[in-house]
Amino acid sequence: MSVSSLEDLILKPLNPRQQEAVTHGTDPLLIVAGAGTGKTATIVHRVAWLVAHNVPPHTIMLLTFTRRAAEEMVRRVETILSRLSGTQLPGNLATRIWGGTFHAIGLRFLRMFGEELGLPPGFTVLDRSDAEDFINVIRTDLKLATTDRRFPKKGTCADIYSRMVNTCLPLRQVLAEFFPWCKEWHDELDRLFREYTARKKESATLDYDDLLLAWLELLNKESVGSEIRKRFRAILVDEYQDTNIIQANILYRLAPTGDGVTVVGDDAQAIYSFRGASIKNILEFPKQYPNARIVTLEQNYRSTMPILTAANAIIRPAKEKFTKNLWSEKKTGEKPWLVAALDEYEQAQFVIRRILEHHNQGTLLRHQAVLFRASHHSLPLEAELTRRGIPYHKYGGLKFLEAAHIKDALAFLRLAENPRDLVAGMRVLCLLPGIGPAKARKLLAACSVNGGHFDPWQEITPSPTAADIWPQFVQLMLHLAEGKATLPAQLHQIRVFYEPLLPVLYDNPIPRAKDLEQLEQIASRFKDRQTFLAQIALDPPNSTQDFAANPDLNDDYLVLSTIHSAKGLEWDVVFIINATDGNIPSDMATGSPESIEEERRLFYVAVTRAKRYLYVCYPQSYYTTSSLSWQNYGIALKSRFLTPEATQCFTSITAQSMEADDADLPTLARRNTAL
Repeated sequence: MSVSSLEDLILKPLNPRQQEAVTHGTDPLLIVAGAGTGKTATIVHRVAWLVAHNVPPHTIMLLTFTRRAAEEMVRRVETILSRLSGTQLPGNLATRIWGGTFHAIGLRFLRMFGEELGLPPGFTVLDRSDAEDFINVIRTDLKLATTDRRFPKKGTCADIYSRMVNTCLPLRQVLAEFFPWCKEWHDELDRLFREYTARKKESATLDYDDLLLAWLELLNKESVGSEIRKRFRAILVDEYQDTNIIQANILYRLAPTGDGVTVVGDDAQAIYSFRGASIKNILEFPKQYPNARIVTLEQNYRSTMPILTAANAIIRPAKEKFTKNLWSEKKTGEKPWLVAALDEYEQAQFVIRRILEHHNQGTLLRHQAVLFRASHHSLPLEAELTRRGIPYHKYGGLKFLEAAHIKDALAFLRLAENPRDLVAGMRVLCLLPGIGPAKARKLLAACSVNGGHFDPWQEITPSPTAADIWPQFVQLMLHLAEGKATLPAQLHQIRVFYEPLLPVLYDNPIPRAKDLEQLEQIASRFKDRQTFLAQIALDPPNSTQDFAANPDLNDDYLVLSTIHSAKGLEWDVVFIINATDGNIPSDMATGSPESIEEERRLFYVAVTRAKRYLYVCYPQSYYTTSSLSWQNYGIALKSRFLTPEATQCFTSITAQSMEADDADLPTLARRNTAL
């Protein structure tokens, strides 16, 4: 194929700055991609450009923050390359490119080279909930939960430990900066975490954070590190502003000179420091690689120009940033609205009226979103939506693998894969009648003494109440340990044994049984148990059918979401509520200039979710008790980020000025159209 034809197919859909990034050579490249500027298209076309210019797919590593993002990007690369007539496209490109999350790619290398670190081949991975349970077992063993004073709960302990690992900060500093109410427990927490580390090693388990630490340790071993490094000619990292210090160090060890490195991100959307992410990684990339080239993408394909003007004004005062000014060819459109409401209840009434007006004009409910800083900010709105019968979905809630019955089923598999997995063993055994934590520990110890086999259990009857079920359980574990059956067949065996226990263990057993069927279907897509357990821990499904109530039959619903959960999404109409100081920024995040700057970026993220219409609402008073008594209210100030310069970009109104008689507005009950 001629060079001109190649450029037409790969470069023609892109704007000049995107083309500049796609055709860049091998020197380090930083793509500063503003909100809505087509960063994914740029990454995809750069990978296609590399493959089309004879970079073998198996030498390309594409690091993303979700497995689905990597799969979607590789699929789009295949689509582009399939159009290149005469190009010899490698078979099954998706399996040749090393695409996935940092944790998933790290796990692949640990499966290959883990023995260099003393890891047995059958090690298992703890998800967050499992790690909490493991910590709780140790917390109980050390008698830390029975002190006269209240020791931090297992979730808090896990948060502290993870923050230490991901920020590379000592425990004392982490407690002082992020968990000051736990400072008195420094010595006990230090003892707990040391024991946690030791017992993970004993039980051949790694938690989520260990995957990064162990991968970095592999890279620091020169023999293994050099072998890994020589495999790759190109390394691309998406959402680089969301990486933590360990992930940045992994990149530096993968490519010490920066040859072939491309990172893509937006410093103005760095909002995950609570997960250990560091904005310094993207800001200091040019310092790490002095020969790096910076390409800034500013043409926005999402929003109208009036919305972008407001967004630019909000982010402009940021102290540390790459300068960018978003612009769009969509010059027309309404200025965003800045709405002052008397209180949260008037704010809710205004938002609903506007939602219904947009709906009546043809904008589906699901193309509209209400965003807020904290989950409880939407409660008055939710009450009014419910009263009016308006369907909505709130981002968040119970995730699929957090459901107790799903974790039970997976624990059977994990114990069969690794009989030394203490958390899985304790969970499974304590499901059986007459077996408590102490008895479960003794039964697991019997397995451990026998080299990690379940044979000793055949000679044990733990209690009279378990006499009938125990032989069935032991036979199940022996069959699972053999691993001869397919993965769906193994899960089916677990279901046959476990489903009769559901009515005893939990309420709503029928929907829970349906969830187990769904888990069996999910498992059919994986080649073996080890792969399934690792993948399900690293990248779990977000949710399943609601097993606590009747399903919502509406195919259209309003979206309610925290701003953090809304990142990466977009809607035609966006309402930002409670834009008052103390909410945006949160009063819990004003303790340092860095925290305030992140709150500014969070507000910017919210504003840039809107495509056509944007409303920023702030109640001027708030009630300090649940009663609507004028003796119990305070005065609220609009967000400090709504500076005079930013406010000029809005049309300022009051909610009262837009009031209309509800009878004149369309309501879902009156409309004949099915929602």
